[in-house]
Amino acid sequence: MASKISPLAPAAFPQLPPVAGVRLAAHRSGIRYKTERDETMLAVLEPGTTVAGVLTTSKTASAPVHWCRHALKTGSARALVVNAGNSNAFTGAAGEAFVQSTLDATVQAIGCAPEEVYLASTGVIGQPMAQDLIARHVPAMVDKLVPAEGAAWEKAARAIMTTDTFPKGAAAFAEIDGVTVTVAGFAKGSGMIAPDMATMLGFVFTDAAISSPVLQQLLSGITVRTFNSITVDGDTSTSDTVIACATGKAAHSAITSIDDPRVAAFAAALEEVCLDLAQQIIRDGEGATKFVTIRVAGAEDDAAAKRIGMTVANSPLVKTAIAGEDANWGRIVAAVGRSGEAADRDKLVISVGGVQICANGMEVPGYDETPVAAHMKGLEIDIDIDLNIGPGRATVWTCDLTHGYIDINGSYRS
Repeated sequence: MASKISPLAPAAFPQLPPVAGVRLAAHRSGIRYKTERDETMLAVLEPGTTVAGVLTTSKTASAPVHWCRHALKTGSARALVVNAGNSNAFTGAAGEAFVQSTLDATVQAIGCAPEEVYLASTGVIGQPMAQDLIARHVPAMVDKLVPAEGAAWEKAARAIMTTDTFPKGAAAFAEIDGVTVTVAGFAKGSGMIAPDMATMLGFVFTDAAISSPVLQQLLSGITVRTFNSITVDGDTSTSDTVIACATGKAAHSAITSIDDPRVAAFAAALEEVCLDLAQQIIRDGEGATKFVTIRVAGAEDDAAAKRIGMTVANSPLVKTAIAGEDANWGRIVAAVGRSGEAADRDKLVISVGGVQICANGMEVPGYDETPVAAHMKGLEIDIDIDLNIGPGRATVWTCDLTHGYIDINGSYRS
């Protein structure tokens, strides 16, 4: 866990509201960190909680990801067990034994089916852990459980941090049948961030009464526009996991169809939380000093716009120019051209900080770099790209690439 807080960090962890039916605990299991810190989180959910999840598409996914992929088929959740410091990825039979031991201990402690327990791990890849490393701490974690409110949220968010410099939380509200519904959650992520579903974990909780299939459809679509629209370094993790749990404790009739008109308000709240958490991950990008928004319009379709945006966002040349506060717009042109998507030199328009730089196949006549150079010195950088060839649109978020990224990752295991 990095010590210097990102210059892009919020002033403080937000005051998250209670979510009925959720209890949280943070605990030190002695997984990796030499400092006195919690690195294990337990969430226990009331019976009847529905669940949805989005997991990494990595072909070398961790043992917990494989388990979650299996468990999600049940649509039910009673517990989440999450650890930092070790990803339990590429650990072979030892990793599977660790998962089984953790499941057994959790099932025994809270009384539920194994498929109602979800696991996530983040940290170093390829280092097996003793199979009972967390399992033997589960009873102590159960004793620490408190309602999901107040300081409990921040403690849980801090427990899952690795190279993060600040804990990330967000909340939003919706009204269903005249009842206020709460959506709240937390995430971690700082490096190895290019979700394809980063080391990225996100956990969202709501008291809404909503079926698992509807929650899954919403989460999958929202992830495309939020967690899957960010990149720090272009590296997809073995462990990316987003889990959403709905306890059904809010006093409204259940939503069981995606066509239910009440879905819209809930979906908006869920997306607000996911987008807030995703953007906080970028604001905590390893070594980051700039938060970069890239808006693409006029592409052949939305998918093409997304690929163009991510190509620009992942370009080391673009990212280092931003770090150096250099208005080198030619690097953006080059990234668009190599994205593999349709582009026309004479139709492409690029603006930075609201200032149009190129159009009609060349730099605009009388272009003055002064306001763009001033914009590049700020903490928030805006890049707009218009292909002018179709209806496709997308927005992605990234950060700059500084020597701090090298410093953090060059010494990650030491």
